[in-house]
Amino acid sequence: MKKRIAAFLLSLFIVIAALSGCSPELSDNINSIQITDGGRITLEIGNSIQLKTDLPDFLASSVEWSSSGSAAMVDGTGTVTALAPGSAAITAEYKGFTDVALVIVPSTEENITPPPSNIYDDYTPASSYEEALERSQMGIISGSVTVPDQAPDISEYRPQKNGLFIRNNLPLYDDENTYIVVDAYGNEVFRVYRGGAYITLEEVAAYLYAFGDVPANYVNSKNAEPENSIWGEFLRLNHSKFTGNTKKYPYEPQLPNISGCGGDLYYYEIDIGTTGTDCDPGYISKIYNDGQTITRGAARIVYSRYDKNKNAIIEPNEKYLFYTYNHYNDFQEYLNYFGGWGEMFGNITGGGSISSKTDYAPTPYVPVVMASLTDGVTRETLIVYCLPVHMLSDRRSKKA
Repeated sequence: MKKRIAAFLLSLFIVIAALSGCSPELSDNINSIQITDGGRITLEIGNSIQLKTDLPDFLASSVEWSSSGSAAMVDGTGTVTALAPGSAAITAEYKGFTDVALVIVPSTEENITPPPSNIYDDYTPASSYEEALERSQMGIISGSVTVPDQAPDISEYRPQKNGLFIRNNLPLYDDENTYIVVDAYGNEVFRVYRGGAYITLEEVAAYLYAFGDVPANYVNSKNAEPENSIWGEFLRLNHSKFTGNTKKYPYEPQLPNISGCGGDLYYYEIDIGTTGTDCDPGYISKIYNDGQTITRGAARIVYSRYDKNKNAIIEPNEKYLFYTYNHYNDFQEYLNYFGGWGEMFGNITGGGSISSKTDYAPTPYVPVVMASLTDGVTRETLIVYCLPVHMLSDRRSKKA
């Protein structure tokens, strides 16, 4: 009886505090805010969705909602309504803490208005978050428009510590919507913006690593057609779960703590549209998207998206991103800097046959160390390297 009375009095105190505008001690301990079921949301024109945060119910009215784009609007209760094709970043804020959900409003065949054919004749990448969002609403890319080759461009210098490659752990956000990508020496190379559209391996990898979701020109489907999308030749497919079940696919190496092998991390995969894959006979060497049809190759990014509680990955030591261009036979880890790709591991590396369930020999994941790029490195060990010509030409306006 005493326990029931105590519980009742505690509940009454919370209710009275909420009604009186006072916040109990619980609110004073809040040091973050998260939009539940947020991340990347697809919403048809005219439809609405109610967004909520993980704050206690009595604080819901204290959350400030805002929209950065014209594709969708949000009211004071978190109700989002889709208005026009494009994307909008929906921000929830409480006492300086914020979280952002990206709302994608897809086009239909009736309202597709592709960008002018000459839009890329004198092209430079987007230089701000606002510009990136505006471009996405019109189906215009924010980054480089050069389709990447299947193999990554790897920095000639990759810093190490204690014999392991360093995965850069320094915070590189200019703000919550802008991520700065540096080279192996810590010098800025380019930026990616939340809600922007990207196709190169380096930009897409950085976007996923920074924002935990896909760029605006990606769709979940594996069968969408370029002619039915405002993105045309820059449409990219396949944002789906990746189990990494090595019992079912024994030629695949086991990725760190992956759910398909009993781990706590849920991985997702996306296509990287390259100029073709000649290392797997099951995938012909052909351009990924010619503007009319998509020929899916064997190049994928696989990344940890959720933890065991289905929350977005926040902890750096749980954030993994890998690139494979031979259909999961071998992987290289993204090291969070331009040209930073770790040691290759997997089936072909170990001497197995491509995608074989009888002749396989995957080598294990090669660990990295979380550290700053200069941690444990002396200046005399640095080796200067050059960026690929197409990346330099795309970035000259940024350097100015």
